[in-house]
Amino acid sequence: MDYVYGPGRNHLFVPGPVNIPEPVIRAMNRNNEDYRSPAVPALTKTLLEDVKKIFKTTTGTPFIIPTTGTGAWESALTNTLSPGDRIVSFLIGQFSLLWIDQQQRLGFNVDVVESDWGQGANLDVLASKLAEDRYHSIKAICIVHNETATGVTNNLATVRKLLDDHNHPALFLVDGVSSICALDFRMDEWGVDVALTGSQKALSMPTGMGFVCASPKALEAAKSARSVRVFFDWNDYLKFYKLGTYWPYTPSIQLLYGLRTALDLIFEEGLDNVIARHARLGKATRLAVEAWGLKNCTQKEEWFSDTVTAVLVPQYIDSAEVVKRGWKRYNLSLGLGLNKVAGKVFRIGHLGNLNELQLLGCLAGVEMVLRDVGYPVKLGSGVAAAAAFLSNTTPLIPSRI
Repeated sequence: MDYVYGPGRNHLFVPGPVNIPEPVIRAMNRNNEDYRSPAVPALTKTLLEDVKKIFKTTTGTPFIIPTTGTGAWESALTNTLSPGDRIVSFLIGQFSLLWIDQQQRLGFNVDVVESDWGQGANLDVLASKLAEDRYHSIKAICIVHNETATGVTNNLATVRKLLDDHNHPALFLVDGVSSICALDFRMDEWGVDVALTGSQKALSMPTGMGFVCASPKALEAAKSARSVRVFFDWNDYLKFYKLGTYWPYTPSIQLLYGLRTALDLIFEEGLDNVIARHARLGKATRLAVEAWGLKNCTQKEEWFSDTVTAVLVPQYIDSAEVVKRGWKRYNLSLGLGLNKVAGKVFRIGHLGNLNELQLLGCLAGVEMVLRDVGYPVKLGSGVAAAAAFLSNTTPLIPSRI
């Protein structure tokens, strides 16, 4: 039973977990089965090959782990690094902060590069650190591709260029939890050594699967890394890959079948089309925010995220009231402001299996909520701005041409 019943559907527009497509729900509606029977390894083999496609890698080795993004973080770190290793990590919002906390608690020497919340990673500081590091004491660069607390997307190609320009061998570790399968991500082209994501974001599945993809360089580093790992040890998975059974621990059978359908939906639409769709929805949301007379928490256009928009509210409004009123009155779920931006922003998630009309419904709801909490929004203004853009840019549905 729902916590409190509301007629119709809940309009879920947080930046994860996201809406689950009906075909995925139906695919997961099945009983348990023996995961060591021939059926599950055969399914897993195809899944591993197809997961590589969403990372855009031909050389990476994927791992599907029954965990969340936090577990995927730990897997990436402990398999490639040793306690005391120096890593450069960028603090730009709540989720990069949490990853840094994990890095510190795991015993790494974390060189934190902090930016104001709403700004991207300070890559000028990274360039200076790489130039000064003549003896290559920096073992890894850790960066969140898309910071969902502030709606900031970082430029990964620039990070790779800096590493190459300084001929620096540091590993390049990327949190792609709210970017992979929604934003442009190119593991091989950008020389990413470890990338990770979670099932509840752009893949549009329930929470419970962490996806980690490791480059050959990362697998080589894992041979000498001295961090303690057990459940997240890649070696356990690699042993079972060779055996052809694939699973050292019990997988979630239902999520595997859901993943098969989720990937099929993405490939049917076309991954590049999925990315383009997110770009349209992100732009439409930003146009709506501008029409409302409000500002984006993200401070420069180059950092705008196409999966989440963090909206700044006037000082006389508590953004938590926006979120609370949306849920209580309109069955609309928006994202709270977190930590330093608590009470200052609310977040509109626009990622996953989502279309233009769904977004317009959300924007209409936000306008009503803003009116409710005392902001003098002109009803229809944001919807009109978004609709005008979408009506000129939305293509025919690929499968119906």
